[in-house]
Amino acid sequence: MAEIVYPPVIGLAKTLFRALDLKIHIEGAERIPRTGGAVLASNHISYLDFIFAGLAALPAKRLVRFMAKKDVFDHRISGPLMRGMHHIPVDRTAGAAAFGASLKALKSGEVVGVFAEATISQSFTVKEIKNGAVRMAVAAKVPLIPMALWGTQRLWTKGQPRRLTQRHVPITVLVGEPLEPKRGDDYDAVTAELRGRMTELLDRAQRTYPEIPPGVWWQPHHLGGTAPTPEEAAKLDAAEAEARQVRDLP
Repeated sequence: MAEIVYPPVIGLAKTLFRALDLKIHIEGAERIPRTGGAVLASNHISYLDFIFAGLAALPAKRLVRFMAKKDVFDHRISGPLMRGMHHIPVDRTAGAAAFGASLKALKSGEVVGVFAEATISQSFTVKEIKNGAVRMAVAAKVPLIPMALWGTQRLWTKGQPRRLTQRHVPITVLVGEPLEPKRGDDYDAVTAELRGRMTELLDRAQRTYPEIPPGVWWQPHHLGGTAPTPEEAAKLDAAEAEARQVRDLP
């Protein structure tokens, strides 16, 4: 497919990252295949995650097609960019269409990025995930690659003001060993293994992060930060979902 939009966007992002002197550390990029389809399954802590997750695929000369909320595609500014980069819209009320589009991309040899938690984790831990990523990998017969991001939440995340002009922020991107799920596997068991690997990667990213100050909002509760606990974050998510349902009522 024609790549008119994606390369300039990457170039602009890299220029901005250099100007802000972001300290981006990527590990495991060699695990992303240079050819053929693959599913990248990442944790989700920031509105900017797709940008940084995509950087891990650049050494393999791959462009990742991320699944993202339909709302992003409806926006007058982000919409044309998302469509131009051939990302995949996800409509909460019509999930089969997004699954079909992702499967088509995978079978044509594309790398598809999935934020398996579906929404940003306000506890900065890996939430429960559904088996959609596993089902896609199985149906397309492609590897499923776990990934973890850390530091991106400091720039822009849910419930916090944007801090897009912060300088010198460390960003960690870890890519794990691929899983090779196949038909006949217990999809829920493979999903549990995927979540376990994502959690291990995230924990390593958090514990080896260059800055670990106590009591900061962007650090998870179990590591001494003031982020909500997973239980508190679940209540926040439930309240948000309820408010969205009320808002969407005719």
